[in-house]
Amino acid sequence: MLQKGERSRAKLVTSTATLLQRQGYHATGLAEIVAHSGAPRGSLYFYFPGGKEELACAALTESGLAWRKRLEEVADAAPDLPTGVRQVCELLGQSLEASGWSEACPMATVALEAAQASEAVRATCAEHFAGSREAIASRLVAAGIDRARAEAGATFALAAIEGALMLAKVHRSLQPLRDTAEQLALLIAMMTSFMPPASTSTSTSTSTSTSTSTSTRSKGRSKPRA
Repeated sequence: MLQKGERSRAKLVTSTATLLQRQGYHATGLAEIVAHSGAPRGSLYFYFPGGKEELACAALTESGLAWRKRLEEVADAAPDLPTGVRQVCELLGQSLEASGWSEACPMATVALEAAQASEAVRATCAEHFAGSREAIASRLVAAGIDRARAEAGATFALAAIEGALMLAKVHRSLQPLRDTAEQLALLIAMMTSFMPPASTSTSTSTSTSTSTSTSTRSKGRSKPRA
């Protein structure tokens, strides 16, 4: 059970994360955070002497970790990666719709508006997206895809899902997420079923070239003299 001071900190972090997700960094003030959380104002500077920036970074970090953990649980419970992608995108869409189309990725709004204004906020957002990319890449590697292709695929998947969330929010429709899920599922199925690792392909090509070259030289040596 959290002690009184810890509860005050948790309330401040939770309220800040909610407000940042809904309205962004610049539109969220300390007075609004204190009112929303119900925590004593004095506890804000006690736990976050750096003020709004420090509190925002803590809120983004904790909400980002919780968000990613929830998505990873859904993906890992699926029978395969393509199904996992569909189920993750469906969960994202349902959560967005349930929030009145106001709460998508906990980082997106802040990353777009505040990354240039605060280096600490930018670094926090970058760390979150790097962690999400690695979570996707590691699952692609586990499915048999080589690391370089998995990392590139993870970047593509993350960018596609983040973009689909923005479109879903603007259009107030789940279709962008569902369309994106289907295309990503198809791509992953192709990568894991039909596309050999780049290293294998390169090795095979080199081996074939070497074999052909050796065969040609051998024929040249065995040709009888006129």
